[in-house]
Amino acid sequence: MTGTTQNNEPDSTVYKALLESTKAIPWKLDWSTMRFAYIGPQIERLLGWSQSSWATSQDWVDRMHPDDKEWVAAYCISKSKDGVDHEADYRALTKDGRYVWIRDVVHVIRDKNGEVESLVGFMFDISERKETEEKLITLQKKLEEFSFKDGLTGVANRRMFDSIMEVEWLNARRNYQPLSVLMLDIDYFKQYNDHYGHIQGDDCLKRVAQVLSAAARRSRDFCARFGGEEFVLVLPETDEDDAKKVAERCHQLIFKAQILHAKSEVSQILTVSIGVGTVIPQTDEGALTFIHEVDRRLYQAKQKGRNCVVSSH
Repeated sequence: MTGTTQNNEPDSTVYKALLESTKAIPWKLDWSTMRFAYIGPQIERLLGWSQSSWATSQDWVDRMHPDDKEWVAAYCISKSKDGVDHEADYRALTKDGRYVWIRDVVHVIRDKNGEVESLVGFMFDISERKETEEKLITLQKKLEEFSFKDGLTGVANRRMFDSIMEVEWLNARRNYQPLSVLMLDIDYFKQYNDHYGHIQGDDCLKRVAQVLSAAARRSRDFCARFGGEEFVLVLPETDEDDAKKVAERCHQLIFKAQILHAKSEVSQILTVSIGVGTVIPQTDEGALTFIHEVDRRLYQAKQKGRNCVVSSH
């Protein structure tokens, strides 16, 4: 019986078609000549400059915002010389005089002697993300201007949480990215107040707020007092596994604070119960339903004996 073998690997034409069908803009730069060996045709759709006009790295530098040119070029050259993959955000000039935020993700290719041979990468349009960040900065300013802070603990209050949640919900839905929320409740806080008094109870709330703020480490992570002894963390672009890690970090930091609670039924040290939820919002979904689900998991954590984390699995 005879037959023929077939090569199932795509040829370069297929690879090229795949690359040029994405929104990301692929490119390759020869390191010795600093000339572009290739740049995707998507560049013209995004910035207006023709594919053929990208001859050398100088064209790339020249088509950059004046405030970004020096540091971006210096950073990328330094990292490339060291053979380190890297990425940079900057504003690229369009042919009609506007600026578009770009994230350039760069991979360094070495030859058999270990010397830098070329750079390959992808340019991504991150204008919408930057717009979201600017909105969040504006909201943070409102936090100060319109007293969106909780008067006792100094973290954001419920009103600010509602505003942040609205922005992050829309951003997650638009970019199809996960959004996580943690709801936390101090265990047996009524008993704490009854035993230690309301002044020390207020001090306890302040210390817990400080601890939870420290657990929300990234610039867009957000901590607020939801009401009473309940707090909430909003974690953009965070999947459930990472959200649970943040929840465990909250537990560890609360324990490390060593706040005594003689009347707790689970520990002589203050503890918290945590509900965790993660969602990629769909068009027909609302944030309120999601928040209710996270609150339900917090209630389950209390029903399970407190001092624990409940998520979807």
